[in-house]
Amino acid sequence: MVPVALHQVEARNAIRSTWGNESSVQGKAVLTLFLVGLTGGPEAQQQLEEESRQHRDLVQSNFVDSYFNLTIKTMVIMDWLATRCPQASYAMKIDSDMYLNVENLMSLLLAPNTPRQNYITGNLMWDRPVIENPTIFLAPTRVQQSPTHTTDISVHHHVDHPSNYHFILDEPDKCKQDPFLVFMVPVAPHQLDARNAIRSTWGNESSVQGKAVLTLFLVGLTGGPEAQQQLEEESRQHRDLVQSNFVDSYFNLTIKTMVIMDWLATRCPQASYAMKIDSDMYLNVENLMSLLLAPNTPRQNYITGNLMWDRPVIRNKNSKWYVAEELYPEPKYPMYLLGMGYVFSNDLPEKIVEASKKVKAFNIEDAYVGACLKQLGIAPSSPPDPSQFRAYLGQYKREDFLRVITTILGSPQQLIDIWKDVKRPT
Repeated sequence: MVPVALHQVEARNAIRSTWGNESSVQGKAVLTLFLVGLTGGPEAQQQLEEESRQHRDLVQSNFVDSYFNLTIKTMVIMDWLATRCPQASYAMKIDSDMYLNVENLMSLLLAPNTPRQNYITGNLMWDRPVIENPTIFLAPTRVQQSPTHTTDISVHHHVDHPSNYHFILDEPDKCKQDPFLVFMVPVAPHQLDARNAIRSTWGNESSVQGKAVLTLFLVGLTGGPEAQQQLEEESRQHRDLVQSNFVDSYFNLTIKTMVIMDWLATRCPQASYAMKIDSDMYLNVENLMSLLLAPNTPRQNYITGNLMWDRPVIRNKNSKWYVAEELYPEPKYPMYLLGMGYVFSNDLPEKIVEASKKVKAFNIEDAYVGACLKQLGIAPSSPPDPSQFRAYLGQYKREDFLRVITTILGSPQQLIDIWKDVKRPT
């Protein structure tokens, strides 16, 4: 079993053409497999799956493939051997940069005095001091792995429950200010420009129509110590970052949304309303506040935005919106709100988190929230003026942006430019 980094195709091919090509040594069958973690992107995953189809020697599990997760990698190897190959007599964990003389190893194993049970050997180390390293920031309390070696290599994207994840960066004291409205912005770790654009525009609002407003950004794992260090420095500067230990990728947007719900339920239950809003959105906070303060706006079991209904589930495996039938068997989704921006009464996060225990997770995050609401018997509400929640507005007109609540923009700079124009005195 060879733990190897995803990008190390040359190392895998070198092993395949040398000691990994041995299938029978001294009359004994030999098998070589490579173990990798998550790729971090659909293109890399596609390449890995093509390599798997070609060679049939890859095992992939859903952990972050990084130096600090080598222990997880080794334990996944042990799990695969225990559950997929218990009939083998011996196994070897060997790194991808190693020379291996398989003949000599086989002679050792076939020697009459070599034990058949409770036996492990190699380069023995003893009396080694423990090195304390303050740069290690992540210590997962629980590892969940799903190693695979099936017809097609696969990664299991699942949520289970937000309590399976924990916060690395947190702002638990922010809600001591008793905000009326909290904006939670799911954003990729590298999208600093998007965060800064929001900080200088609608995310800079702290009081609107006499009500306290709070904006926070949620990110997942960075994938490297240097990026993590930069994120921690940004957190110290702005005090508006929340980070959890899930892999930050498109297919994990459902996890990201459920972690947002968990944060609101556990860190900020005193807020009246919250909004999950994407980082590429224009938001007119004044118009939103007017909607929430209207006398007929419900204070409980309320969620509104861009309403979707009667939407078919995509079964085309080539689509990024593909959902397997075993994850969601119904042909159509329940009523839900487009994930780009929806606002809800803050009693809902705890209820949605609880409902997620009973609703099998799938990777279309906004439809998944809709499925949780259906489980709760709560129907999303159409906004008083549906045209205020727009996907796209087309060519810029100031009067349109004065009237809407949300719409998608093309870039962080466009948000800054439009905000300046909307806020200019008339």
